[in-house]
Amino acid sequence: MRNLLFLCLLGAIVPAAMMSCGGPSTRQTAKDSTAVDTAALSTDSIFNIVEAHTFQYFWDGAEPASGMARERYHVDGDYPENDMNVVTSGGSGFGVMAILAGIERGYITRQEGLDRMTKIVAFLENADRFHGAWPHWMYGENGKVKPFGQKDNGGDLVETAFMIQGLLCVRQYFATGNEQEKALAAKVDKLWKEVDWNWYRNGKNVLYWHWSPNYQWEMNFPVTGYNECLIMYVLAASSPTHGVPAEVYHEGWARGGAIRDSITAYGHTLKLSHNFAKQYGGPLFWSHYSYLGLDPHGLKDKYADYWENNVNHTLINREWCVENPKKYKGYGPDSWGLTASYSVNGYAAHAPGDNNDLGVISPTAAISSMPYTPEYSKQAMVHWYKDMRDKVFGKYGFYDAFSETNNWYPQRYLAIDQGPAVVMMENYRSGLLWKLFMSCPEVKSGLKKLGFESPYLDK
Repeated sequence: MRNLLFLCLLGAIVPAAMMSCGGPSTRQTAKDSTAVDTAALSTDSIFNIVEAHTFQYFWDGAEPASGMARERYHVDGDYPENDMNVVTSGGSGFGVMAILAGIERGYITRQEGLDRMTKIVAFLENADRFHGAWPHWMYGENGKVKPFGQKDNGGDLVETAFMIQGLLCVRQYFATGNEQEKALAAKVDKLWKEVDWNWYRNGKNVLYWHWSPNYQWEMNFPVTGYNECLIMYVLAASSPTHGVPAEVYHEGWARGGAIRDSITAYGHTLKLSHNFAKQYGGPLFWSHYSYLGLDPHGLKDKYADYWENNVNHTLINREWCVENPKKYKGYGPDSWGLTASYSVNGYAAHAPGDNNDLGVISPTAAISSMPYTPEYSKQAMVHWYKDMRDKVFGKYGFYDAFSETNNWYPQRYLAIDQGPAVVMMENYRSGLLWKLFMSCPEVKSGLKKLGFESPYLDK
């Protein structure tokens, strides 16, 4: 899906038929919020309800054969591409992190979580892989690749990085447990070590997004910063089996230093040049995906302070919505957040700016920013839940997007938007996924190799 981002940022809209998440709910462990007097609920109570319901996307809503996260879920059952059982590698990476949060919150038992993780890992072991990397989409029934496009029918290194980020958290969570848990951790460790990050250099000092067994490197998408892909470079540098040298990061991702910038909007400064979105910093998922496990607190290298960058990116996004220069209905301090999501005419990378703000609010943008702007994120969450719940909230949490201007309230979900919401809510509460990922010795070594500073590197 995110391969479409760059078209969207240039003003294109992807037809809805290309983005068609789903499956029946088999069990309801989250408290049914419809029976609650919402006016009497505290902010903490709403927080609990939202996290619990959003978790269910990856539990009850999972594809049954694989246990993986469905790419999408449509409440009305309408799937124009007949892709109800298509699963996503990146969204499932977010999903396994959400399941760990579910265990810690008591939504499921540890054994239930272990059983589901074991099922997911077994699927991943047998699914199509290309030099160790999974494709973007797979059929949940058999693990065979579903092409994202004609030439995008092989390995997707960005989606694989999101999957590995989650799996490493799983490994750390179960590594010192009982024999069944240790066996799972060992299988995850094997999958991690089989990803050939070095292959995806295509012989150059940069990482390429795709490789196809039929079309090889014809997609020709070298990944440079800044966008959502920092985690891919960190993992590539961290791999104990197929690691890449630091030059790949500095010459490829950082573009020989050209990633540096200094852009100020609404009094907040970004020190990184955000691809295609230099004026305001682009969609908010750029401050979420790589940081679900990679803790941005105190994370610095010679290019940026990543906590500062992510906070300022979020504040700029919110301030644009508060100013609301395009005069969209409903925008304001209690309803903000622009990121890639469903849109009125398909799928779009919503972001501040005349061309990319289409009047569509994506709740995941504010909810997943909870660690960066907790009071502002809670303000929006409470408003949507108390004042708009019947329109924007369902069994798997807030729907993917809505537009008050267009009176558009689709009852649809996307895995890649529900996952960061659960994970970042839990990170805000307990730092669970940050602590797990940052405890990986390989990650610490990789960060040191790339010249990062982090409080975890002193532990």
